[in-house]
Amino acid sequence: MSFYINNSNTCRPGGLCGNPSNGLCEKALIEVTKIFDACRQQIVESGINLTLTDFNPASPTLPLTYISATTTPGSQATISDVVIDRLEQKPNFANVSGIVTVPITVQYRDANGVLGTASSTITVPENVIMFVPQPSITPIDIKVYSTFTSTIGTINAEGTTATVTGCLNIILKVTAQVDILVPSYGYPSIPPCQQAETQICPGPGELPIYPTAIQ
Repeated sequence: MSFYINNSNTCRPGGLCGNPSNGLCEKALIEVTKIFDACRQQIVESGINLTLTDFNPASPTLPLTYISATTTPGSQATISDVVIDRLEQKPNFANVSGIVTVPITVQYRDANGVLGTASSTITVPENVIMFVPQPSITPIDIKVYSTFTSTIGTINAEGTTATVTGCLNIILKVTAQVDILVPSYGYPSIPPCQQAETQICPGPGELPIYPTAIQ
């Protein structure tokens, strides 16, 4: 059992049926990350030079054959040198600029046929117009999320640089940690888990930006 499997308890998340005010029992103050604005940019570029470091396994046998380059799993893109330059005609909007750095893992095959990986980064300057609220005690934060995929490229004879063609997706968000007062149905009833008889990993495919819930 879970929130959605064989569970008829009304105190659970999900779609609303009937009067949505039924069951409201409090006004809850919650701390959340509020997103004031967001934008997405997709860049397809060739001739990207990636400096290769941290080979695994170490000291591969040259030459190296390029296989792919992707965003490093578990690593987060960062944005540095952020400048918020407000527009004089529209004070709630600003040019948001900075340097986005994306950790990259390059996969290759060495001269002995051994598969390996190396680390690198992609650095991209960003300059976009976004809605930015007025200054307050609570600071505004610019967050960045990014993915990179490439299956076209070469590695130089010395095994130090990969030159690739790939697709870079960047999402910028203007956020702040805020307290919000919301109507609440109270705490949910958490049911016991239902053990799965078999576990099947999902197949390959492009992930959506946001998760969806289909009942």
